[in-house]
Amino acid sequence: MNIILLGPPGAGKGTQARKLVDERNMVQLSTGDMLRAARTSGTEMGKMVAAVMDRGDLVTDEIVIGLIREQLVAAQSGGDIIGNGFIFDGFPRTLAQADALGALLDELGAGLDCVIEMQVDDDALVDRITARATCKDCGEVYNDNTKPIPADGKCSNCGSSQIERRADDNEESLRTRLMAYYKQTSPLVGYYYAKGDLKSVDGLASMDEVAGSIAKALG
Repeated sequence: MNIILLGPPGAGKGTQARKLVDERNMVQLSTGDMLRAARTSGTEMGKMVAAVMDRGDLVTDEIVIGLIREQLVAAQSGGDIIGNGFIFDGFPRTLAQADALGALLDELGAGLDCVIEMQVDDDALVDRITARATCKDCGEVYNDNTKPIPADGKCSNCGSSQIERRADDNEESLRTRLMAYYKQTSPLVGYYYAKGDLKSVDGLASMDEVAGSIAKALG
């Protein structure tokens, strides 16, 4: 099963992706993680990524699709990547990227099974994100209101003391990121609805309730 998690920044896509990895043995494809891994991989694609990033340029859609292709082909060929399908987290972000991903999946005979839209209210999302902190080592997410950082300052998941708040997790920055989402990415809701792939869940429910809604949507 291959799925896309769709929603604005802070909607909880990364958290739910990790739950699906743990519970369904799926493979999370985060564009940020892929780019960081590629940059140090030494492969031809990795050298291309490093050159672009070192110049301070934006990585092109073609490069990101190339990285996704590598992951899908490796899985199909029985390589190191073993799992029950892929979770696309943070990609696609635009209609052009959605078309490119669809063409790649069709080419490889992989298909797309479901797009989960995590619906949120902007004001509630701002309240959530300004209270957020993340473990730098494992990605575990904490929240001052719902899941405070442990009293000893160490991550309950991996024991790291590297729990940090993102510099852009403030109201002004978040509203700027939300505006970019609505301009570039929100059209994908209609795009996938028209294709019959879209299912929506309440992204502001508790983590477990959201996970339950996603499980029901996936069947």
